[in-house]
Amino acid sequence: MQQNQPFNMTVTITKIQALLRRTYDFTTQVNNLTVDDCELLLDAAKLKFNEETIDLTHTELQIMHSLFQNKGKFVSRNALIEKCWESEHFIDDNTLAVNITRLRKKLQKLGLTDFIETKKNVGYRVGDV
Repeated sequence: MQQNQPFNMTVTITKIQALLRRTYDFTTQVNNLTVDDCELLLDAAKLKFNEETIDLTHTELQIMHSLFQNKGKFVSRNALIEKCWESEHFIDDNTLAVNITRLRKKLQKLGLTDFIETKKNVGYRVGDV
């Protein structure tokens, strides 16, 4: 025969909070990132410049997020590929190049023609050194 033990609300709440923390990190706040006058809106998957915005695909958002986090530093092609395509499928350099080209076309609509800098055999960067 099972006996009912005293119910402790504090312990129960603590256990629930720990479970929620493991399944979803509530402490992570989404902050927008800024390079020069360009703002990356992470929640909305948009890029904003001079009060105009463009929509970004998930992959474009991942690329820009990585570049914005490393503002002024070159990010290697391999690092971008690993961040954007975490699958076990082989992704070649052309896939990244196509996405960068699409991003540049979108950035041109905002008047940002040279926003993403390419350095051969090194990678890509945004922002001045």
